[in-house]
Amino acid sequence: MTDISPEVTDAVIGQGGKDLEQCYQCGTCTAVCPWNIAGNLGVRGLVHQSQLGLIDFGDDAIWKCAGCRSCAQVCPRGLDIPKMIRALRRVISEVGTGSIPRSLRTVAANLAGVGNPLGEPREERAKRTAEMNARPYTKGTGVMVFLCCYQSLDSRCSKVAQSMLKVLDAANVDYGILGENISCCGESIRKTGKETLFANLASSNIKALNEAGVKKILVGSPHCFNTLKDEYAEFGASFEVVHIVQFLEELINAGAIKFTGRVDKKVTYHDSCYLGRYQGIYAEPRHVLQSIPGISLVEMTDNRADALCCGGGAGGLWLESKKDERFAALRIRQAVATGAQVLAVSCPYCMTMFEDSILDLSPAESIEIKDVVELVWESIS
Repeated sequence: MTDISPEVTDAVIGQGGKDLEQCYQCGTCTAVCPWNIAGNLGVRGLVHQSQLGLIDFGDDAIWKCAGCRSCAQVCPRGLDIPKMIRALRRVISEVGTGSIPRSLRTVAANLAGVGNPLGEPREERAKRTAEMNARPYTKGTGVMVFLCCYQSLDSRCSKVAQSMLKVLDAANVDYGILGENISCCGESIRKTGKETLFANLASSNIKALNEAGVKKILVGSPHCFNTLKDEYAEFGASFEVVHIVQFLEELINAGAIKFTGRVDKKVTYHDSCYLGRYQGIYAEPRHVLQSIPGISLVEMTDNRADALCCGGGAGGLWLESKKDERFAALRIRQAVATGAQVLAVSCPYCMTMFEDSILDLSPAESIEIKDVVELVWESIS
């Protein structure tokens, strides 16, 4: 039995969980949590245990939250529930109470050592982007393209990055990329409670970006988008940050993208949590898809603000999960139910989670996973 300890509550509040004081235990958060579908996670229970000083820091449930914000957007008191969960993790990671899953410890070591979660040497990032024929960023270049670690180093996601750069070339965009001076944005490791590591990554990136004279940043990851746009401001950064789906819509509206071919496919679009619930971007990717000749866009049962999370956020990308508890598999089944041939995404985490989960599904549940920018390139190449 866990002893009641007011010091525990104070520790959680001190690590960013101040909203604990305002929660009146209505249970709405637990009602909308995607774990209601895929397994079991009593968000309300975690919060209440924290309020009472009864939290067990060895409870695996602390690591289940994917930070999707389904709970936060319906909380009647407007509380940031994912931030409360992050505070619990910070007590473990920063204070040293409880244990951190082994896979997260490995990722943290990789980030601290070489600046990316995959453990690749720093020079590998520059080598891979050079192989994409990416232009180097120099002072005065219009847009700095910030490729996330997976778009730079993962074999599947790097294909998305290649399509993005080809589209930018075709539209005559003045862009460039910084090489090995850039580290992971740190967004997901922050959500696991590693605040000091995040601060180090953020400070390093901000210094490199400022020294390069960067003013405008184009990203392909909603996680990088949310972090560079909002969280880096905590460290004094001030950059204009644009996600690729926003930029594509601008290019299409300006006539800079010329579609020359048809993509005769039925497509359904998955709303990334970090592009949707975090940033409110729902219309732009749909406008881009509907602009591509031949595409028929259909919606899944859960879409826009009600979209089902892929499970990759807040460290979920790096954690092992049981086959019957994978949000991504459930989401793929929702996509297949629409009759779509393609499940379109706009996030490398979603891409990775879906590509991994589809391997365990039956042939009848098979569907092609494509990034929005890949479909754009397919129509102009």
